Amino acid sequence: MMKLKNSLFSILVIMCSVPAFAGWEYDGYYIDDAYYEEDDTRFVIGFRGGLSWGHAKMQNDVGNLEGSYVYEEATGSIISSLAWVAAGSPEEGYLSAGVGDISTLPVNKDFSKFAFTAGASVGLTIPYHPRWRLEAGYDHIAETDYNEIPLFSGDLSLTGGEIGDAVFHVSSGGATSTISTDVISAMMFYDFFDGSQKPLNTFVPYIGLGVGYATSKTTLKLADIYGDLSSDSNLQNYGTLDENDVIQFEPPTDKTKFPSSENIAAIGAIGASYGIAKYTYLDFGARVMYIPKITWELVNSDGSQHREWFSAKNMLYTDLTVGLRFEF
Repeated sequence: MMKLKNSLFSILVIMCSVPAFAGWEYDGYYIDDAYYEEDDTRFVIGFRGGLSWGHAKMQNDVGNLEGSYVYEEATGSIISSLAWVAAGSPEEGYLSAGVGDISTLPVNKDFSKFAFTAGASVGLTIPYHPRWRLEAGYDHIAETDYNEIPLFSGDLSLTGGEIGDAVFHVSSGGATSTISTDVISAMMFYDFFDGSQKPLNTFVPYIGLGVGYATSKTTLKLADIYGDLSSDSNLQNYGTLDENDVIQFEPPTDKTKFPSSENIAAIGAIGASYGIAKYTYLDFGARVMYIPKITWELVNSDGSQHREWFSAKNMLYTDLTVGLRFEF
């Protein structure tokens, strides 16, 4: 993946620098009777920056994971078995409530975050069709956080307890996490103007469609706040037990040891350019990028083990940007 990114960056740099140093632009050509015809092709370079709003439905991905609970008769509520043991395992007033599958609990809060974004594009207007332009682009959505306590929360069906099968409201875990996204894209735009050259001092609206290759980097630090995770022997591989037998999860300090989510993204764009000088345009744009799934994984300290924990389904990034575009 890194080699692919380096190669694409090298191509972008070359495409941007060669025309700049050479003062290059497409020439026309002479036809019969010395009539000069230009094909209206332009080399396009653009830079932009602004804000991105990400929104997605969050999904529990832990797989089969059982929590063990105890019923407190005085309050009619339940606590995890580990919390009951930590309280001294009182015999009176408590009954076994059974076990429940934590993977059935919904994530407590959907993803909804703002982040800074920046991008660059290079491309061409299509010969003899100057209203159409093709661009290859790169966009970076800066790192933002997703912190939630409790992480999972909802009604949980418990079986095998002394009170019979029952449903109780349960909370599980707490998460401190981050996400950033990079998108390499291919876009086609249509500019609404008359003639062969975009006018100056005039707003020229445009629309665009394209596809992209999105890489989302996530990190996750999990905390067993409610004591329902620590009894699972598999999860004990991701940290160490403290004096109360609660797992202290130990994620790697090196963020590169966390796996990345890679997706094909669908992209739509709308905006307007404003000519301020020959070949130079201010660009006011909005882009919507759809990414099918971004996953957060539980990772141990050396990065050798990982397990999906939750994910963002149908992520939509909406970018509002201001930039400069040059068409030579």
